[in-house]
Amino acid sequence: MAAILYFCTQRTAAFRHFEVIRRKYTMPPTPVDKVILGIDPGTNMLGYGILHVRGRKTEMEAMGIIDLRKVSDGYLKLGRIHERVLGIIEAYHPDEMAIEAPFFGKNIQSMLKLGRAQGVAIAAAISRDIPIHEYAPMKIKMAITGNGSASKEQVADMLRRMLHLRDEQMLPYMDATDALAAAYCHFLQGWRDMHTSDAPHSWAALARKQGKMSATQATNPQQKLIQLLKK
Repeated sequence: MAAILYFCTQRTAAFRHFEVIRRKYTMPPTPVDKVILGIDPGTNMLGYGILHVRGRKTEMEAMGIIDLRKVSDGYLKLGRIHERVLGIIEAYHPDEMAIEAPFFGKNIQSMLKLGRAQGVAIAAAISRDIPIHEYAPMKIKMAITGNGSASKEQVADMLRRMLHLRDEQMLPYMDATDALAAAYCHFLQGWRDMHTSDAPHSWAALARKQGKMSATQATNPQQKLIQLLKK
């Protein structure tokens, strides 16, 4: 009887130790304060959105479009994109860029033009040493609405609700809200990564992380418990 009580006491102490370690790995990270620039590339209209992240709170600082419909020459359009994106970077000093990846369509020429516009925007960010993160359109829609096939209007409406945007802050151009959605998708991805990276998700995982001894080294109840959890 005494032996059983002793083992139960030691096992309780071991579980308390595991709980301390588990809390260490799952404690909220240091509050974040950063600015994310979202870009929805396009050759006629390029959307941009500025998202300010303060810990768990997010605020839309600006969003808009770069209207290129009156520029007829393709190379002049690329130059205008580079110039305007640099201007946005200088104005808001983003810490990171989230950009929508070109989708695969049947029109090869459209894909080529879209890829060039994306590349120029990326080059502008690279020239200012801004980290770049690329997200597929379906992933952005999934992150914002929970539906990878959501319409642009559904994405815009969900952003309006989540960021508490007023009607006068909403623009008639979906390119702007798509860009803001890319920025918000990156915020969600970063928050998820901070909370899941290097964090044990079970007692067994925690035991594998903490326990490095072999079965022959397990000489007390705590070590034996670790060995059992590792199996």
